[in-house]
Amino acid sequence: GNHTCFGGNSITKTNAGGRFSEVRKEREMAHQNDSASSKKYNAMYYVKSALAGGICCSITHSAVCPVDVVKTRMQLEPGRYKSLLGGMRQVAASEGVGALATGLGATAAGYFVQGWFKFGGVEFFKIKFAQFLGDEAAWNNRTAIYLASSALAEIIADVFLCPLEATRIRAVGNPAFPQSLPSGLLHIVKNEGFLRFYDGIVPILFKQVPYTMAKFAVQGKTAEAMYNAMGKRPEEVKGALAMGVALGSGVVAGIVAAIISHPADTLLSKINKAGAGGEGSMFKRLGVVAKEMGFVKLCLTGLGARCVMIGALTAGQFAIFDSVMAALGASKFHFHDPKEKHH
Repeated sequence: GNHTCFGGNSITKTNAGGRFSEVRKEREMAHQNDSASSKKYNAMYYVKSALAGGICCSITHSAVCPVDVVKTRMQLEPGRYKSLLGGMRQVAASEGVGALATGLGATAAGYFVQGWFKFGGVEFFKIKFAQFLGDEAAWNNRTAIYLASSALAEIIADVFLCPLEATRIRAVGNPAFPQSLPSGLLHIVKNEGFLRFYDGIVPILFKQVPYTMAKFAVQGKTAEAMYNAMGKRPEEVKGALAMGVALGSGVVAGIVAAIISHPADTLLSKINKAGAGGEGSMFKRLGVVAKEMGFVKLCLTGLGARCVMIGALTAGQFAIFDSVMAALGASKFHFHDPKEKHH
């Protein structure tokens, strides 16, 4: 407290008293700093987290572009491409190594945009929910906040990603299609109309929203468990150890998220193939394709490859996100138990 005491015998005048109240002030400051309402979570914080998100998604998705090219083809022509590595060799042998980078521009640009809205959005909604609920309720409902923030952020991100993803899948599946992103986008708008981009929005939302909800909620919980096991608060963990937490929690989150969203991912690749599922509405066509494949096949086709890929991807994303945030001088928002004593 900063009340002034009159009267000569007040302890505030003595040195010890002064030091005591300074320590208390520091503690209060530290506490406010952790709380969602603190001043450090301003517009600049959200821009930094959006930038870190764009960078981490763009780098990781570009790195796995060859895997993605083969995975998309395996889903489109399972008879021709049997395994991931074999598929890579086949594509490189018949079309040159360059073919493995098909859609790299679209991938880098698309996922920068998606990462910008996804990671930036998750931080934004997470902190807004925490401010609205107050520290205690936010701590008690942190899993619900993770799930809601990541769902909202993902829906916004997908509205921006959908045209880019539709263009990329076309480029990978059809060598005659314009291979650069701007010309591919223009080609679709000119010949098929703007709404054609949102053909895939329903399955994309079915695939991405549960995936992102699982990814952020599981990552948050896993990281929290790792910090607890070390008996440390997130702010106290720096350097290689912090990197280990980001990578470890990212792998766990990626694998859980991959398994949950895999059936929709397989459907999405199928439905983008011309004529897949016959005529009629999106739901009708999805139903036809799902029936043709059967549930078990939907859940398992290419799942191993996807777990490896998404596990590595997600680990990379959280590690790069945390590194970029640190480089930009922003510290990531963590939920705190207000009842926990601050040391």
